[in-house]
Amino acid sequence: MKIRSITYFCNPGSPIKENILREAGDFLSKAKAAYESAGYEVQTVRVATVSFVKMLGESHIAELPKYAENFSTSMREIGVSFAALGPALPEAPTSYRVIPEAIAASENIFFSAVMADAQTIRMAQVKACAEIIVRNAPIDPNGFANLHFTALANVGANAPFFPGAYHTSDQPAFGIAVECADLAVDAFANAKTVDDGRQWLVSEMTKHGQAITKIAKDLRVDFKGIDFSLAPFPDDAHSLGMAVENMGVPKIGLHGSLAAAAILTDAIERADFPHIGFNGFMQPILEDSILAKRSAEGVLTVKDALMYSAVCGTGLDTVPLAGDATADEITPLLLDLSALALRLNKPLTARLMPIPGKKAGDATTFDFAFFANGRVMALDASPLRGALNDNSSFVLAARKPKE
Repeated sequence: MKIRSITYFCNPGSPIKENILREAGDFLSKAKAAYESAGYEVQTVRVATVSFVKMLGESHIAELPKYAENFSTSMREIGVSFAALGPALPEAPTSYRVIPEAIAASENIFFSAVMADAQTIRMAQVKACAEIIVRNAPIDPNGFANLHFTALANVGANAPFFPGAYHTSDQPAFGIAVECADLAVDAFANAKTVDDGRQWLVSEMTKHGQAITKIAKDLRVDFKGIDFSLAPFPDDAHSLGMAVENMGVPKIGLHGSLAAAAILTDAIERADFPHIGFNGFMQPILEDSILAKRSAEGVLTVKDALMYSAVCGTGLDTVPLAGDATADEITPLLLDLSALALRLNKPLTARLMPIPGKKAGDATTFDFAFFANGRVMALDASPLRGALNDNSSFVLAARKPKE
């Protein structure tokens, strides 16, 4: 298990208040040293801000590309790896349109956009997110720019995983995201029963979660909690797909996989540590060697990953799609994800990656240490018609528990 990120939340304002970023850099350097002294490998330190809409003001949203470019420079100066400048917001429709330009103008800067809040699906914003994904795709020949964007459905503040991380306060805070799919792999490598594997996993997450929290309390900045989503690394020993197959599903994507996803998410919920963010079964197709392999084989489909989102807490992540996928075809998938998030009252995101010049079944060719190459996945979607194609918003209440 490793710490994927220490994420510092702040409001650096506009123009950028360099003293706030220096404080961020100083804190992250101190925090990284503290966790490394305790034996944890810290992969990255990051900054996440309040929404860029709030920082720039609606009348200055067009300045976002230059702001993002300047932010990249400031990050390098304080030794921070990545920054997220928060989401585009429904009350500022132009904030969606400027994101592709800001991604193209900056380096290691991430963005998100709200398409559904806790009760309302906003169809105009669902479509706007699909447009962002399509416009991002040709920025890089491999479609890599979409790594820097995700669409949000019912996602709250202070989740430490990128790209969906954002803040809502002027007061600084921080959270921890871990890379711990290997714990799930180990938990079920030799487990004879579900309870045996789950109890071991709960125990390990509790042990590490409480150790991480103890250190956090000594750092004297508001600690929001830990996201123990089972984030993978692209080798089999750190693969969530391998964990599912160790549980007894011959290949993830076959029936039984949803039950495995539910069991693993249940273990995270049972563990005793301060939860923040998603804390679920994370299924980033291109970041997991087994997920990439099973998707290339056609065993694991986009519909499967969407279905597993019903029992986990993250959504669709790094899903490679055909380069000619249109916004009208992506919109229904985002709508389905939003409906799941609201009906089941859970945070879900969609980070989709159309790859220019590729069609379903073609091999991916990313040269990136955190990706495992597979094949482009088929998107079974056609443009919406009728009432669902209207741009109006509508309320979708969470399912009521049985009395």
